Amino acid sequence: AFAAKTGPRWPLIIGPLVVALGFLLAMRIGAAQSYWRDVLPAMIVIALGMAGAVAPLTTAVLMSVDEHHVGAASGLNSAVARTGGLVTTALIGGVLATMGSSLPTAFGIASVCAAVLCIGASFSAFLLIARDPKP
Repeated sequence: AFAAKTGPRWPLIIGPLVVALGFLLAMRIGAAQSYWRDVLPAMIVIALGMAGAVAPLTTAVLMSVDEHHVGAASGLNSAVARTGGLVTTALIGGVLATMGSSLPTAFGIASVCAAVLCIGASFSAFLLIARDPKP
């Protein structure tokens, strides 16, 4: 509803920043950490940020094309999202294959990389999405 009133720009700026915060919180996760104190809060923050960004992203994609190309734009948006999930799943295997004391370090590096990419996405939305929604 917020994105419908304001347009997708602000949710696509704020959502990825919240996700980045969640990934930075995830850096606390280690072998001796508590699920309730360390893992769950990071996952909740990531989920809230994603929930705030995914619907407005779809809205932005569909608003950027004319009515004759909405189906193609929706399909492309879905394909890119699925490809991102597949690439992430493939890459996480390399992190999880790390054994012993190196695993928290590898996980921390992956979390920082994810946070940096989210900040980049937010900055891109700030620069590239029009300030006023189309009438």
